Amino acid sequence: MAQRETNPNFMNGVPELLILRLLEDSEMYGYEIVQALRDRTDAVIVVGEGVVYPVLHTLERAGALRSRRKTVAGRSRIYYSLTKAGSRRLAELAGQWTNLARAIQKTLAGGQYGDVVA
Repeated sequence: MAQRETNPNFMNGVPELLILRLLEDSEMYGYEIVQALRDRTDAVIVVGEGVVYPVLHTLERAGALRSRRKTVAGRSRIYYSLTKAGSRRLAELAGQWTNLARAIQKTLAGGQYGDVVA
């Protein structure tokens, strides 16, 4: 029997996708990203710093992000911004999630074998 392709990491890419999308607009520091995710998703997606920082560090090591230390109001923070590689990664992930969302919506719409009923 041929091995079937599956999506074992079905939700694992969500924080990466959303963080890249936020950083596409402007540079941000970790806690700011946590708050922005909560605000922009109306608290449907709530992640803590324990999720955000490992993703940021992984993306930075992969060359998708760059960081710089900046002092604001006497506080030193590390701000992250997207690189060209990060923009490409965002486009790749966004395409995958758009296809996935379309497939889920098609199934939720019902009909025979998930066909959209017009």
